[in-house]
Amino acid sequence: MNRDLHDTNSSAILTALSETRRGSGSVALGMVLTLVIDASESEHYDALKAANAAAREHPCRIVCVIRRPGKSAPRLDAEVRVGGDNMLGEVLILRLYGLLREQADSIVLPMLLPDAPVLVWWPGDGPAVPSLDPLGLLAQRRVTDAASSTKPTESLRARALDHSPGDTDFAWTRITPWRTLLAAALDQPFDEITGGEVDAARNNASAELLAAWLEDRLDIEVTRRTTRGPGITGVRLLTKRGEINITRPDGRLASLVRTGQPDRAVPLPRRATDELLAEELRRLDPDDVYNETIKRLFGTSPEPGRRPDAQAQQLTRRPAPARKSAAQRASDVADTPSRGKKVPALKQATKQATKQAAAKQAPAARAISKKAAPKRPLPRAKTAAEKAALAKKAPARRAPAKKVAPAKKVARSRA
Repeated sequence: MNRDLHDTNSSAILTALSETRRGSGSVALGMVLTLVIDASESEHYDALKAANAAAREHPCRIVCVIRRPGKSAPRLDAEVRVGGDNMLGEVLILRLYGLLREQADSIVLPMLLPDAPVLVWWPGDGPAVPSLDPLGLLAQRRVTDAASSTKPTESLRARALDHSPGDTDFAWTRITPWRTLLAAALDQPFDEITGGEVDAARNNASAELLAAWLEDRLDIEVTRRTTRGPGITGVRLLTKRGEINITRPDGRLASLVRTGQPDRAVPLPRRATDELLAEELRRLDPDDVYNETIKRLFGTSPEPGRRPDAQAQQLTRRPAPARKSAAQRASDVADTPSRGKKVPALKQATKQATKQAAAKQAPAARAISKKAAPKRPLPRAKTAAEKAALAKKAPARRAPAKKVAPAKKVARSRA
């Protein structure tokens, strides 16, 4: 049962999902995780087909995010699919237009299953740092595919610089059958292994990971040899008395050749995307073996989610800040813009700091002024003759003039 929503929002999508689930009669709580797919319009069909096939083994809610290119107004179109081919899960297809392309995490967040793990898968060119991607921050596991890039090995190397626990790549998932077969071949008694060789097509990231895994586990040197493919065509381990050779020239059937034992044919087909995705959905904890192989292949990696230059900047100690006097701190507080009703408190703190600074600086200022100012001689007592001479030179003081009372006016008598 399908339902299309045009120019909608997250709340309307969840309401339509509940109504569609009730209408189709599907089980509401039969899903174990949320699978988020970040794909383009040309990639989403094959990605959804693989996700639906993997959901038969791991029932899940599939949320496919498609960022539509071009300049347009912000809009969200959704498609809800429940039942039919999606009987064991639910599918939400979200098409983001305009500025909503940068807000995919806020739209996907309400659609995650509560109390269930989240896995994010990028079928095409994924982000350079999956653990720092907005959608990657919502997930416990993040899956990329280096084979979708034009330079798979370089793409894998770039992501290894910022590798975090929980990151993985389909280049590692593709060599699981090879690792299983090699481990089974070495379960039997064998002589000391002195070297190895991996044959694969040019610029094959899976071959690089397989060679690094053998070097890390067997502590030997493994050479790479380029062939016409497809993919990995053979692995050879050299011992003191012979060799262990696995060849797969057609990409379907492999032959195990071991010195002193009969040859055996082993099915080793190249797996489709749905099988790779189903394997990644089986375990949602960090893959420690992959982490060690990445370190072996590309050298000592920095701490999870941190680039080497950022790590160096963090380890560099910063100089301690210069200590400020009380007067300087008071001036800084006075220059700081006040907020709300804290102006009286700032004024009081400023006055108090100024008084304390003045009290501390006053003794030193007085001491400096005493040292700098010249000493004045004491005044000498004057003799009687000098006093008389000064009295003669002083101008005589005039006596104050007496005030004359105004004459009283006598009224004339009239005749």
